[in-house]
Amino acid sequence: MTLAKRQRPAAAKRPNRKRKIADGNGNARTRDPERTKARILEAATGEFSQRGLGGARVDAIARRAGANKRMLYHYFGNKEGLFLAVMENTYAHIRTQEEALHLDDLQPVQAMRRLMHFTFRYFLANPHFIVLLNSENLHRARHIRRSPRVKAINSPLIEALGRVLRRGRASGLFRAGVDPMQLYMSIAGVCYFYFSNIHTLSTIFDRDLLATPALAQRERHVVDVILGYLRA
Repeated sequence: MTLAKRQRPAAAKRPNRKRKIADGNGNARTRDPERTKARILEAATGEFSQRGLGGARVDAIARRAGANKRMLYHYFGNKEGLFLAVMENTYAHIRTQEEALHLDDLQPVQAMRRLMHFTFRYFLANPHFIVLLNSENLHRARHIRRSPRVKAINSPLIEALGRVLRRGRASGLFRAGVDPMQLYMSIAGVCYFYFSNIHTLSTIFDRDLLATPALAQRERHVVDVILGYLRA
């Protein structure tokens, strides 16, 4: 056999060669780093949301992800590193959704309405977001404090909100002197409080605050309160 003949099969196979690794259940799985990381992040998000940072177990996350612990440690270092990655991913997801609102393309009042409706409905549809924020606040933000990414992905939203406020002020619709960061904290705050305390509030007031009529009433109230403050 010539050298050329010996090399040809190897060269033909190399681009399509895929490594098989054992997942958490001992089954063979094709290695795809990005998909593996995504599965681990999804599994970790569920585990941290259900059990908190202290109660979550790496073994359980690996099983849910169909991966092995070695891969988890390889990609994220340790459980704390994985929790930070989950928090970064969580913030990135909501910021990406907010960017898709295209607030700059809307009239100022319409832009504010869209942001408020989105925020309320996002918190409703993503209860894990509330739980993870609660968990990180219990740890005094020690994880996201190490992350330049979290700060970077929040800046564009505040800048976009500032542009909406300036347009609203220039057209005589909004009052002067509204700080965009303070405004966003107010919008997020009134939505966050409702959903983070939904079970205790439902018990105290003896009402199902997750029922459709109650949610619709609360959403209208949030929009009316914020717009009432903004109007000149």
